[in-house]
Amino acid sequence: MQIEDCPIIGVNVRVWLFWAYLRERKWLSYLLGCIPVTVLNVFQFMNLFHIILSGGTMNKIIIDGYFTVLYFNLVLRTTFLLTNRSKFEQFFEGIAAEYAKLEKRNDIRLLLEQLTRRARILSKSNLWLGAFISACFVTYPLFSPDSGLPYGVYVPGVNMQSSPTYEIVFFLQVYLTFPACCMYIPFTSFYCTCTLFGLVRIAALKESLERLHQFSSEPKTLLAKVKECLQYHKKIIKYIRDLNELVTFIFLLELLSFGMMLCALLFLLSTSNQLAQMVMIGSYIFMILSQMYALYWHSNDVLEQSLKIADSLYYNGNWLKFSTPVKKLMILMIARAQRPLVIKVGNVYPMTLEMFQKLINASYSYFTLLRRVYN
Repeated sequence: MQIEDCPIIGVNVRVWLFWAYLRERKWLSYLLGCIPVTVLNVFQFMNLFHIILSGGTMNKIIIDGYFTVLYFNLVLRTTFLLTNRSKFEQFFEGIAAEYAKLEKRNDIRLLLEQLTRRARILSKSNLWLGAFISACFVTYPLFSPDSGLPYGVYVPGVNMQSSPTYEIVFFLQVYLTFPACCMYIPFTSFYCTCTLFGLVRIAALKESLERLHQFSSEPKTLLAKVKECLQYHKKIIKYIRDLNELVTFIFLLELLSFGMMLCALLFLLSTSNQLAQMVMIGSYIFMILSQMYALYWHSNDVLEQSLKIADSLYYNGNWLKFSTPVKKLMILMIARAQRPLVIKVGNVYPMTLEMFQKLINASYSYFTLLRRVYN
C-alpha cells in the first residue's frame, strides 16, 4: 500500500505530496509555496522590529507579533519536515504496512474503520477551518479603519501604502495565505491521525491479550502467542517513540510561543473597543486553543489507553494458570505496560490535558498581571 493510499493518513500525505514536501523535490513547487512564505516571514520580523523601535502602539505590536510568530512556526514546521523527509516517509510507510495487516483482522476492523473515519474528518475539517480563518485574516483589513495589509511587512525604502505597491503586496499576501495554510494545518492533523492509529494498535494488542486463554490447552501455541504479543508491544513502544522524535521540539516551540501570544491576545481583547477587531482577536484565540487542545487531547488518549494494557493482562488473561515460561513473559509485559506511552514537549513535559490546563492557567495568570500593570 502506498502511503497516500493509506486511508488514515492519506489526506495529510496528499497535501504534502502536492507541495513536494515528501518524496521527489520539485523546486517549482517550493518557489510557489514555502520559499515566498519564508521571505514574507523575514519581512514580518523586520516590520515587528521597526514598529518596536519606532514606538508603535501595543495594539499593532501584538497583532503583527501574532502573525509573525504564527508564520515563523509554520516555516519551522516545513523546514523540519523537509530536512527529515526520509524519517517521515519511513514512518508513513510503517503505518501503511501495519494498516494493511490490521484491515485483515475481524476483531479490530470495526474500531479501525471508526478511527479512520474520525481521522479523515479531523484532517478535512482542520483544512476547512484553516481556510476559513485564513480568509478572515486577509479580509479583515477591508473592514478595518486602518486599511492596512493582512500581514504587516517592512521593506526599507518602500512605502507599502502607496499605489500600486499596496495592491500588489495585498494580492501576494492573499495568495500566500493558501500555501501557508497547507504548511501549518497538515502537521497538526498528521500528529492527531498518528495518535489515533496508535490507539488502534493498542486496541489490537489488548484484543490479542484477552484471547490468550483460548490457547491454555495448547502450551506451545500459547507460548508463541505470548511472544507475538510481547513483540507487538515493543513495536507500539517504538512507534510512539518515533512519533515523539518527530514532533517533540516543534511542540516545545509552540508551547512557549503560543502561550505567550495567548496572554497578549487576551490583553488586547480586554482593551479593544472595536467590534470587528474583537471578533478577529476572538478568532485568533480560538485557533490557538483549538489546535493546542487537539494535540494534547489525542496525546492524553494514548497515555490513558496504554495504561489499560496491564488491565487486560490482570483481569482477562487468566495468566496465573499458565505455565512458568509463559508467566515470566507475562510478568515482563506487565512491568513494561506500567510505564505509560507518553508524547513529551521537548522530551521533558508529558502532553496531557493536565499540561494543557496548566498552559491555560499560566497564560491567564500572566494576562492578569499584564492587565494590572497596564492599569
